[in-house]
Amino acid sequence: MPVAVITGASRGLGRALAYELAGRGWQLVLNARSRHVLDRTVEELREVAGPDARIQAVAGDVSVDWTRGALVAAAQDYGGLDLLVNNASALGAEPLVPLAEQPLDGLRAALETNVVAPLALVQEALVLLAAAPRGRVLNISSDAAVEAYETWGGYGASKAALDHLSAVLAVEQPALRVWAVDPGDMRTDLYAAAVPDDEDFAERLDPAVVAPALLRLVDEDVPSGRYTAAALAQKAVSA
Repeated sequence: MPVAVITGASRGLGRALAYELAGRGWQLVLNARSRHVLDRTVEELREVAGPDARIQAVAGDVSVDWTRGALVAAAQDYGGLDLLVNNASALGAEPLVPLAEQPLDGLRAALETNVVAPLALVQEALVLLAAAPRGRVLNISSDAAVEAYETWGGYGASKAALDHLSAVLAVEQPALRVWAVDPGDMRTDLYAAAVPDDEDFAERLDPAVVAPALLRLVDEDVPSGRYTAAALAQKAVSA
């Protein structure tokens, strides 16, 4: 069965993607910083996929070398790596603030988590991805990477860098599928931390609704590129 590594998998979109893949019988290596929350997610996934499902938790900060090495080693133990999902993200400030007030240490932390760690994980996993029938990298981006929203400058800059990294990687590794995807504003802990006073928070997208649209990329072997969940969902409607 295929193998996926998902970072930031204990909550939000990462958790929703894990649920979708577990239901399809994928072997999963899941990462999050909180061991307690991650273990609870794995227990819930086993209720979906069955007690014998091959799901491994690797708790730790993805910006740390040890964590990335453990993720790749776990995938190798499962037989390889077919899909790497770089979903873990850092805001750089909670709540978000204008660039004039952006803590530089926070921006550095966002760049480490949102740009450096995904590239480092790709480098660590490249041999396994290249050996797969079709290795895939799914980098979770944001509309803040391409739009100038007040207070989203630091986070958006990091996601813009991730977009460009994804595009260049696709050129350099043509045998892989490399996608950068804007999932839209979702009802997640990350969004709540970014904009705690959002009056429309209850109306934001449920990650469980977004995840199936993103997995169309995998199901249909969509070419490398930048996509939005809204466009992918529309494709599903019109197909």
